[in-house]
Amino acid sequence: MNNGSMTSSELGLRLVTQQETLPLAASLRYSEDDPYAVRFAFHVGLDEPVEWVFARDLLSAGIHDSRGIGDVRIWPSSDEVLNIELTSPFGQAHFEAPVAEISDFLRRTFEIVPAGQENGRVDVDAALSELLG
Repeated sequence: MNNGSMTSSELGLRLVTQQETLPLAASLRYSEDDPYAVRFAFHVGLDEPVEWVFARDLLSAGIHDSRGIGDVRIWPSSDEVLNIELTSPFGQAHFEAPVAEISDFLRRTFEIVPAGQENGRVDVDAALSELLG
């Protein structure tokens, strides 16, 4: 879905564990109100999905080459599979995502806010006011 200033997508992922690979649904969301970020909501059977926020540039670069350190790592294992590894104090998760669907979603985000134009979409005064109070 793309409504001009926001786009979203539903996709199927695979949660990779040592014993097996499990299907999992996720939602991706991008808004020009937060032009540097992509939000992933992982539907893991709880009342609310588990949401992670990634840098859009990290996700985009990870399609072509291994990227990220620390909490979020992204790398391709083939032309069809994108690996996403998340680490938190509560544990670690490794997902396999379809490259074509992620690429299509990213293409739509760059139609909303082209690369290099993110800074012009950030309301610095509003962000400072929110942080301070």
